[in-house]
Amino acid sequence: MSRSTRRSVIKAMVLTPALPVAAHAQSAGPTRDAIAADLDRYVGFGNKASGGPGDTACGAWIEEQLKQAGAQTERQAFSVPFFSPRRMELVSGAARAAVLPLAIVMPTGASGLTGKLVRVEPGLVPASGLSGAIALVELPYARWSSALARPVAETLRAVAAAGAAAVLLVTNGPTGEAIALNADGNKAMVDVPAGVLAPRAAAPFRALAQAGEIATLFLDGDAGRREAFNIAGRWQRGGARTLVVSTPRSGWTTCAGERGPGLVTWLALARWAGAALPRHDLLFLCNSGHEYENLGSEHALDALAPLPERTALWLHLGANVAARDWHEPGGGRLLPLPSADPQRFLAVGADLLPLAKRVFAGLPGLEMAYPASAGAAGELSTILAAGHRRVAGIFGAHRYHHVEGDDARCVSPDFVAPVIAACKALILGATA
Repeated sequence: MSRSTRRSVIKAMVLTPALPVAAHAQSAGPTRDAIAADLDRYVGFGNKASGGPGDTACGAWIEEQLKQAGAQTERQAFSVPFFSPRRMELVSGAARAAVLPLAIVMPTGASGLTGKLVRVEPGLVPASGLSGAIALVELPYARWSSALARPVAETLRAVAAAGAAAVLLVTNGPTGEAIALNADGNKAMVDVPAGVLAPRAAAPFRALAQAGEIATLFLDGDAGRREAFNIAGRWQRGGARTLVVSTPRSGWTTCAGERGPGLVTWLALARWAGAALPRHDLLFLCNSGHEYENLGSEHALDALAPLPERTALWLHLGANVAARDWHEPGGGRLLPLPSADPQRFLAVGADLLPLAKRVFAGLPGLEMAYPASAGAAGELSTILAAGHRRVAGIFGAHRYHHVEGDDARCVSPDFVAPVIAACKALILGATA
């Protein structure tokens, strides 16, 4: 195939309009324009860091939407870490690159921290030579999400224990951007400054580390804690059991693809369920604190959620419910596709497997429902740990997961509509 022909094929694929909404989307569901308006509103709040302006404004909007749908609302406040940066940079001679901090942030101060650059591979931490160094940890290619993942957490601790003065993680992934990592919300991962370096910016520092050059790391800013809040919307009918639907709203970036489709699906279900399920008590939870290893979800489970034996179904809508898929032609480029990323997982209680496979049939990734007993990720894992077994949850990581590029390009109402319809069918079948 000639170069011009290849270009023509790629251009045609990129410009192909989004596929029609699948047969799952019922006429009674929200219109395409209504879904688009909710997506635009969520994206428009900007950065969703827990307790920050975007997260707080989004929470207020969610609260108002629940009230309009007929719910009694409640806020649950709790404390989260925050960091307001002044200078976030790695410098060595003429080479410089922006750095993302790893929470909970250990600031370097305005003068920075200077040391020899030493490159480290996960699982191969040298026994000597790291004392006072800035360790450059080269993570393997993945859609990274959490610093508690074993290859990250074990290497972080081993490098700090070997005497490194600071640690930088190179998060090799689909976009070449620095991937922000979820972390413990109660204590720092390590007791030295730590951050994330974008793969596309790491090349000169790899060479400098090979030559044993000196660098200075600046993680300068104000660290502390601030208030965030969960939102609960309730419909109390005196039912014997409660339907719970939950979703996070917070995250490190704008979180368009990560959070937007799940939150918009959650809203559509809240507007529908009040009238559709008159015999059930309903609880709709929208949590902050997600990026601190599900901190908000843990607070909600402690104080807001029903006991497992009083739960008819708990449906959790996590990350990558319906984000855009992308081709990776190489060279650090991504080309948008008119379809949803299939790297999304549906986990359900064992008795719900036949129903889930039927109602999610034809939805890439979600059509292969897995038993929740085999494991889960994100906030669904905390729900399972609390003893809930009649559950269903969607989770995953699209290509722009946890990076600054997770913006409006990553969403479309055409990907969300069939998920809304399938979730309605799941709820009706599970609560019949």
